Amino acid sequence: MSKTNNFVFWCLYIVVWIIFVGLSIEAGGLIVNFFFSLYKPEIVSNLYQKLDLTQMYHESKMAFFGVYSFILTISILKAWLFYIVIRLMHSMDRSKPFSTFVSRQISLISYFSLSIGLLSYLAGQLSKNLMHQGIVTDNLNQFWVDSEAFIFMGAVVHIIAYIFKKGVELQIENDLTL
Repeated sequence: MSKTNNFVFWCLYIVVWIIFVGLSIEAGGLIVNFFFSLYKPEIVSNLYQKLDLTQMYHESKMAFFGVYSFILTISILKAWLFYIVIRLMHSMDRSKPFSTFVSRQISLISYFSLSIGLLSYLAGQLSKNLMHQGIVTDNLNQFWVDSEAFIFMGAVVHIIAYIFKKGVELQIENDLTL
């Protein structure tokens, strides 16, 4: 592998770590925010992202728990997605990338991306339905605005995972014939 490719790989590895740490902090902050909104709602305005859903909690507890479930699940899945990317980049043999490990990791990335996209889409629809019922959800769109991008990314990565799976089969077949 050339020095340029090696440098780009390590730069991307560092960027992925930074994104993972940021998403983990976001997920942790949202979890803390959730528990404070249940037990000490007056402090929520001082917490991470100032996600204050106390009005929604008083109007409809079911809507509150549903929306927060979507927010927490999506943020945790995003952090987990980047953990899988880190594990892939850390353990991948770059001289022989077609391995069952790489194929499985890329498949996991596609499944997580599709899951995040579909959950984000469902959460956006729930948010619209709650708005029609008079519950304010304007500050929540930031959590699922990119649902189409994740669905598209999941589909593209799934195609790449399929190609890798076939590449692994061909490499195993080729190794057996030698």
